[in-house]
Amino acid sequence: MNILFICTHNRCRSIICEAITNALSKGRIKAYSAGSHPAEEVHPLSLKYLEKRGYPTDGLISESWGAYSGKHIDIAITVCDSAANESCPLWMGNTPKAHWGLSDPSKIEGTEAEIEAAFVELIEKVELRIQMLLKLDLESLSPNRLQKALLQIAEEC
Repeated sequence: MNILFICTHNRCRSIICEAITNALSKGRIKAYSAGSHPAEEVHPLSLKYLEKRGYPTDGLISESWGAYSGKHIDIAITVCDSAANESCPLWMGNTPKAHWGLSDPSKIEGTEAEIEAAFVELIEKVELRIQMLLKLDLESLSPNRLQKALLQIAEEC
């Protein structure tokens, strides 16, 4: 199963989702991430705090969602924060879609401890959501039921 995590710049939240999903799913899911307007690089603090939690970061790059136009994607999940009035890219592929709004810790201004706390909070939220996702019988859910389950995960945590 292929999951594409999408945000605008593909440098923090979607990258973190990709790394955590690939690590926790142990090959059951292949996660990718992309952006509608990708940055030139992955945010260095995304890499720092993923590594600090023991997640591999090799191969993580910020790229355009155009790179996935011909790839089979089973699930597309947007992760922009509508509560912060971010415009969220709309994936046009014919796949189940869900929105998992996540705050962007790379935009936090504060002490090093406050910034680290924001990254840790994001990572823990993504871990919880991915653990819930992995409890689903992904292989047998209809696209409609899968989409509803994905939305429920976002509501619960």
